[in-house]
Amino acid sequence: MDMRLASILPLFFVFSAFAAELVEVRKIWDQGAHNAFTDLIRYKGRWYCTFREAEKHVSPDGALRVLESRDGREWKAVGLVASATGDLRDPKLSITPEGRLMLTAASALRQPASARHQSMAWFSSDGKKWSEPMNIGEPNFWLWRVSWNRDTGLSAGYSTAEDRFVRLYSGREGQNFTPIVERLFERDYPNESSILFTEDGTALCLLRRDRGSSTAQLGRAAPPYREWTWKDLGVRVGGPHMIRLPDKRLIAVVRLYDNEVRTSVCQLDPEAGVLTELLPLPSGGDTSYAGLVWHQNLLWVSYYSSHEGKASIYLAKVRLE
Repeated sequence: MDMRLASILPLFFVFSAFAAELVEVRKIWDQGAHNAFTDLIRYKGRWYCTFREAEKHVSPDGALRVLESRDGREWKAVGLVASATGDLRDPKLSITPEGRLMLTAASALRQPASARHQSMAWFSSDGKKWSEPMNIGEPNFWLWRVSWNRDTGLSAGYSTAEDRFVRLYSGREGQNFTPIVERLFERDYPNESSILFTEDGTALCLLRRDRGSSTAQLGRAAPPYREWTWKDLGVRVGGPHMIRLPDKRLIAVVRLYDNEVRTSVCQLDPEAGVLTELLPLPSGGDTSYAGLVWHQNLLWVSYYSSHEGKASIYLAKVRLE
């Protein structure tokens, strides 16, 4: 595989008091016909990137590729998780309270079947050997991403049946995730999400919507996360993910739809309910679904894009001043 450096650009975008610099972007995988929907994590001193590899953006043959790297430059394939009963989509990585890697995804079940979708989880201690899958959540609920707060994980799962709403799930390692808020958000087809926790345990949820105004929502709840308040961010996003920096700023990487479609690094002000674009990454066309890690004072971003023709996996390093 050509592991060439796509570009190293001294590119700066400055908004208000903040600046973002694109230090480097590198194509790390393009072997599949369609490579998309990434996540990124650092585990036991190594990098792991996962994504869906398939014939097309929507096709019945999706499998979950796992790459490993010591330095973030040279990558090798160490795993491929597939299913005989469905198309595996949108993999996410997390580290469980017991120190294992947890890989989650949704299976679009081959019909006829008793449901359309089933969310699943696999576990590993080395990123190479993965457990047998276990079902998490209920059929026809797509548990988008698991975020851990001490020994408990939260996941916002959206309904893939006709009644479109989001349900909040809670679970522990090796156990099924069960609902704790039956109808977390209901208006205008809510779906993809990212949840993080602040120092005092407050949960923030960045939520995509795709009907009506289609504007993203930011939710907030204190433990035990039964009561939520929401702010409309006034902008449409796709593939939302966010991270809290050591200086407590919130950074979100999303697909933006105004003007040319692109994957962008954004500043999120949770008090004002404002999402501000800081830096568009080299991207376009079929693009989004970032993985985020803060490492050595840089934001490392995995994402996919078809701006060079074929949907491929990229890794960017961004300096935030």
